[in-house]
Amino acid sequence: MSSAPLPNISGLFSPDAAIRTVSAAAIFNQGLALAGPTISSWLSNREFSSLLCDQPLTTVGLAVFTDTFARIEQANGNPRLASVPDDLDAKEFELHFATEICLDILTTRDPDGEGAIARYLKRFGEGIQQVEFRCLDVNRAAAILRENFGVTPIYPEARPGADGTRVNFFLAPTSAGGKVLIELYEIPGNQS
Repeated sequence: MSSAPLPNISGLFSPDAAIRTVSAAAIFNQGLALAGPTISSWLSNREFSSLLCDQPLTTVGLAVFTDTFARIEQANGNPRLASVPDDLDAKEFELHFATEICLDILTTRDPDGEGAIARYLKRFGEGIQQVEFRCLDVNRAAAILRENFGVTPIYPEARPGADGTRVNFFLAPTSAGGKVLIELYEIPGNQS
């Protein structure tokens, strides 16, 4: 995971919508910079490229502590919470901005637990936890990454994710020598 300095998260709970937008753009662009080289390499495979969807192509997942989560949620009009499977031990909502910037705001249900978000927050603090890409067929995409790039998915098969999606995760190196968690997610019914 990235330990790069993150732009001011507090901007996401500013009462000023313009500050929230600027802060979201900075966080989103940092997420793109982390995952960009890896995704660009993967997109060189035509079949993999054809499996990624157009709208929205990318969402940056930001893990925050529960108090920050509540402040961001309130400042942004209490967006709908996603329905997350219990075993993922996460709460989340999305923020969409007119500039096609999408953030997934994530926190743990149990700060003392062992869920992925709780572990991330204990180890790294608040920051970009994952970069998400919408996909038509997560299992086929995972097979292509395994066969052509030697990338092993976290799970052997796609698993249930938020709001009925199917997901899998891939830990990929960054150009700065760290790691970035990339999520591929499939919308129910393969709607693009």
